[in-house]
Amino acid sequence: MNDQHPIGTGFTAASTTSDVLAGVDLTGRNMIVTGGHSRLGREVTRALASAGASVTVASRDVDKAAAAVADIPGVRVETLDLTDPASVDAFADRWISSSRPLHALVNNAAVLNTPELRLDSRGNEISFSTSHLGHFQLTRALLPALGQADGARVVNVTSGAARFGEIRWDDLAFSEDYNPGAAYGQSKRANVLFTVELDRRYADNGIRAFAAHPGVIIGPGPQDPNRLASYRAQGLVDEDGATIIDPANGKKTIEQGAANLVFGATSPLLDGIGGVYLKDSDVAIIDDDVRPLTADNVPSDANSAMLDPEDALRLWRLSEQLLS
Repeated sequence: MNDQHPIGTGFTAASTTSDVLAGVDLTGRNMIVTGGHSRLGREVTRALASAGASVTVASRDVDKAAAAVADIPGVRVETLDLTDPASVDAFADRWISSSRPLHALVNNAAVLNTPELRLDSRGNEISFSTSHLGHFQLTRALLPALGQADGARVVNVTSGAARFGEIRWDDLAFSEDYNPGAAYGQSKRANVLFTVELDRRYADNGIRAFAAHPGVIIGPGPQDPNRLASYRAQGLVDEDGATIIDPANGKKTIEQGAANLVFGATSPLLDGIGGVYLKDSDVAIIDDDVRPLTADNVPSDANSAMLDPEDALRLWRLSEQLLS
């Protein structure tokens, strides 16, 4: 955790993708964004492509994804189902066969709001399977291509929920006491722990890893009427259902949230750094105080537990077993 401290980037919670990419030329660089066709992922795709990158969007639904990014030049779409090991291997094999170096892999796809327990074909809880296990398999399969690039980056999109999430080492699949919030928190904690161990293993090969928290983003557009009461209680929408934007307290626009992911994937300010959790387009502070979650305050700084190197190694080994 020696690198886990702010580096004074000059960016703020309100900085946008345009701000962090000012003066950055990505011409000739190849990048993959999983789930890069929707909401946050689409803005990451758009921003990277606008700076000259060749972006591949990886999605389960190629037709839907292609339609969503049709107006963004320099983007291709390929099939990837992160819950299907064969699909992950096929995607990686296609990339490796192309002999293209991979300069940045943004592991963005996730499954949210699953009120009832869902399992993949291997019996893994769906949030953990998508957000962590599929990305773990994909990243390892793409290591040869990442190793070809000069200064490759892996960005694992996490959440402030990693601060509260816990790994249920003896019951990852929630065979007892399923709770959607706990499942989501586990998957987001896993994203950070994966980052820590990935960077430890491959930094010497020129591959650096970052966990990036985008903030809380629910807009724009009409909100799910079934969730409006919850959103109001969390201070995310007003009485009329309009999104409340308050970057200083983590409530951001899509452009502001995506900025931190793009920062992790591209910023030269991060050269020589890795294995850290990013917030507000900077390296986050470590805050180990117990801070309650309220409508006016969503604690999302790093804490020591989510960066624990022993847990990171344990999760890596467990993930290998689950994929064997």
